[in-house]
Amino acid sequence: MEASVEQFKERARNTWAAGNFDEIAKTILGVGQKVVDAADIHPGVTVLDVACGSGNATIPAAVAGGRCTGLDLVPDLLEHGRRHADEAGVEVEWITADAEDLPFEDARFDHVLSALGVQFAPRHEVTTAELVRVCRPGGTIAVGNWAADGYIGRFWTVMGPYMPPLPDYASPPPRWGRPDDVERLFAPHPVDLQIERATLHFEADSPEAFIDFMAECYGPLLGASRALDGRWPALRADLIALSNEMNVEPGRFRAPSDYLVIVARKRD
Repeated sequence: MEASVEQFKERARNTWAAGNFDEIAKTILGVGQKVVDAADIHPGVTVLDVACGSGNATIPAAVAGGRCTGLDLVPDLLEHGRRHADEAGVEVEWITADAEDLPFEDARFDHVLSALGVQFAPRHEVTTAELVRVCRPGGTIAVGNWAADGYIGRFWTVMGPYMPPLPDYASPPPRWGRPDDVERLFAPHPVDLQIERATLHFEADSPEAFIDFMAECYGPLLGASRALDGRWPALRADLIALSNEMNVEPGRFRAPSDYLVIVARKRD
């Protein structure tokens, strides 16, 4: 099975490197800040941001005074993070590594974060165990994940029938967006768990314009548009229909997308 897992991760690496995730990241900055606020970062604490992308949580945590490490499977995304850290005037250590195999000793960090990242790692139990393992007793794990029933969660549901099925060992990303599933993931671990919902709004000139922006910049949808050939117009139409359903600003496009803010405090 391990060879299959590595092949899955290589495909994921290529998927997220495609398109222009840095443009996508600009639309979701609020999630990273919300995760940092939930973790209550103070100057001098050690912080690990797992599946950090271009640093949407890493950089706010560093601005708050944390001694930060950003880790991601995709080197191209870390290059964007380095540039943004320089622009913000903060120092961050950037590491290419796997959320399912964190290259750190036990209890290494005061705070472990992830903003819209770990739900895309294939084996959720493995990732959860790693987040808890590298957090010190008394420390905090703070994770932001798209809610399964929110706009982006439903976006994935619409995409599902058009995509290849997940391998048996992989969990679908929306699992991290259901409170009951999150509670089950953390149940074997010595943490006290809190979950709340928050909302971010996506905006564009129209639903069609937003879907076309996503198809150009968002790696998973870009890959689908290229691989589906004659089926792409049908997927595009289905995503536009969802966007029209969720739109709260007639004449333009403004869709609320809920996400979960998960705070797990590791017991002493």
